[in-house]
Amino acid sequence: MTVRSMRSAPPRRDSVGRRAGLTIVGAPSAPAAPAFAAPAAPALDEATIARHTVAAREFYAARRRRHKHLPADLFGEPTWDILLDLYVAGRENRRVPTTSACIGAHVPPTTALRWLRILEARGLVEREDDGRDGRRTFVHLSPAGLAAMDATLALMCQRMEDIADKILTPTAED
Repeated sequence: MTVRSMRSAPPRRDSVGRRAGLTIVGAPSAPAAPAFAAPAAPALDEATIARHTVAAREFYAARRRRHKHLPADLFGEPTWDILLDLYVAGRENRRVPTTSACIGAHVPPTTALRWLRILEARGLVEREDDGRDGRRTFVHLSPAGLAAMDATLALMCQRMEDIADKILTPTAED
């Protein structure tokens, strides 16, 4: 077959209708890992919960501020936005409709829904039907998702304190 005839030949398709042999990087079609099982988290005191909630809200806001100076399409991490949003909402005892979680991810709705399905399959997010409106569902962090976010935020807060100490503590050379 010549190059000319290869260009005119229709692309081969797999059983799902995608072009055969193509791999789309960064666009998962199904969860690749089993459900996530976070280690049992110790009970957190109110001050720690408040600290983690403030940190999660600030991490989410910082991602929006970054877009004022750098093109948004350079940074794609909708799952982190979803997890931060659900963490804050959960700690504030707010219910999050699926559509709101999609909007908060700052990606097209189909992309956000795909990531919500992946987070649910991994055991980090749970869906709950709205008892009053059969068309609506809510999403929230699962107990494993909440424990994982608490552990992640604890590490991030500690690291931020370490960085602040390095910046604010004078060295012997000063």
